[in-house]
Amino acid sequence: MSARPAGAEGGYALEGIRVLELANFMAGPFCGMLLADLGADVIKVENPKGGDFTRSSGPFDRGVSAGFLAVNRNKRSIALDLKAARGRDIFLDLVRTSDVVVENLRPGTLDDLGIGYSVLSEVNEGIVLYSASGFGLTGPYRHRAALDLVLQGMSGLMSITGEEGRPPVKVGVPISDLSAAMFGAYAILAALRVRDRDGKGQHIDVSLLESAMALEAWETSAYFANGDVPKPLGSAHRVSAPYQAIRTSDGYITVGATTAANWHNFCATLGLEHLENDARFNTVPLRRRSYLELAALIEEVSTTRPSEHWYRALEKAGVPCGVLYTLDQALADEHVRARGVVREIAHPKGGTVSVVGSPIRFSRTPVRMERGGPLLGEHTREILDELGVRDGEALEKAHVVAVALATA
Repeated sequence: MSARPAGAEGGYALEGIRVLELANFMAGPFCGMLLADLGADVIKVENPKGGDFTRSSGPFDRGVSAGFLAVNRNKRSIALDLKAARGRDIFLDLVRTSDVVVENLRPGTLDDLGIGYSVLSEVNEGIVLYSASGFGLTGPYRHRAALDLVLQGMSGLMSITGEEGRPPVKVGVPISDLSAAMFGAYAILAALRVRDRDGKGQHIDVSLLESAMALEAWETSAYFANGDVPKPLGSAHRVSAPYQAIRTSDGYITVGATTAANWHNFCATLGLEHLENDARFNTVPLRRRSYLELAALIEEVSTTRPSEHWYRALEKAGVPCGVLYTLDQALADEHVRARGVVREIAHPKGGTVSVVGSPIRFSRTPVRMERGGPLLGEHTREILDELGVRDGEALEKAHVVAVALATA
């Protein structure tokens, strides 16, 4: 476990909380990472035969998956065969001294292994079990296989992403995985708060499908209100205009001129004052109704100058705007650099690896940014020693556990 950082008033926010992670890919590991960043001791319990499936996903940095390094930072790894009786017993010993178990295995897998919630809660009444799955632990789809793409499609997200009349487009990141992870971390903290009150843990069931649908609050509320099925709008807003990406001579800017003052300043900056008196654009609802016509008129002017020109001019006029960046441009932005968004953390094979750090800034407690994702079994011996296990070498020979040694 990590030492308290120098200068920290009270240590990490989740210092003293131990989390066991039985997870692959994204929803479970990202949830575990959120907790690890806040100082929880997250122990990644992995199958000795390959571990988290993400370990085999490229690109690779010094032989280790770059994605795995980022999403599993600040964690420890024990390679443990849970199908072996001794492996199961060691896991349950870990449960006795833990607060949370995070898992996103196929529904029913924990029960098959003999470590379902009924067993865990008998071993440790205060344990909180978070289960992330595609469709949840109940309902007719509970045993269906699901990936982020499938859930984006079934949640309705893909039907409102992209441009009308064009082929379906998914959100550029695995949003159902990530939202389930964030809802999971949020729920775990609430469950720990309840446990502080009455001493009892509970089982948390979060589905990727419902997590994705929960993000559609604006769209579902409109549908419930008027029955209209929302359609994709490209970068445009469902209520306001102009609120979208606007072409320039060398790319795009994003603009949100939604208030009366911003609309006036926007028109003045682009020399489009006559639009303020155009009957098609007199009010926000009218501008939204004619947003395609409005965008075409705006782009007749905006395409005459580069993005940087319009960004600076609109910023000076107080109109919310930005340059539409590629990822490399976003990472190199002066504000991003000043905020220290990109962090260097230890690579298990030596040296450091760059990651995008936590967006959280506490006024008193720090966020942990220490090391990249561990090698498979990197902390096996360390964790067995903490449990008082004295036959580690025999367990290695029997392939109940596996060990890897980090260079750094």
